[in-house]
Amino acid sequence: MALINPHINFNGNAEEAFNFYKSVFGGEFERIVRFKDISNAEYPVPEKEANKIMHIALSIGPNFLMGNDVPEIMGKVNENENRSKICIMPASRDEADKLFNGLSAGGNVEYPIGDSPWGSYFGMFRDKYGIEWMIDCVAKV
Repeated sequence: MALINPHINFNGNAEEAFNFYKSVFGGEFERIVRFKDISNAEYPVPEKEANKIMHIALSIGPNFLMGNDVPEIMGKVNENENRSKICIMPASRDEADKLFNGLSAGGNVEYPIGDSPWGSYFGMFRDKYGIEWMIDCVAKV
């Protein structure tokens, strides 16, 4: 079966955001590539962009959360737009609470975690980096 690995864009704070995500999920960074790592004579990278993240991947179980900083030449990511939601389906309510409380810290809760009308244990929020998340636990315990 195919895996789905979300990829999210940032305006220069991808490293900070991914360190936060690592503190909540655990896991390890599989790869961190900075723009300076790909700079060459044909495609020079401006000094102010050199240490920004070109690619980062955090392993979470068999999946990866991936992201990057958008170079200024490509414009800004609108952090208030609806970019899509990342849905996490934890194995237990305890894990759901841990992830919801950790990831929503400093963010904006849109739907507090609790029993949903459709029968799952559900919550929805935008984290402090503007990324939208849903926690949807179907476990009965």
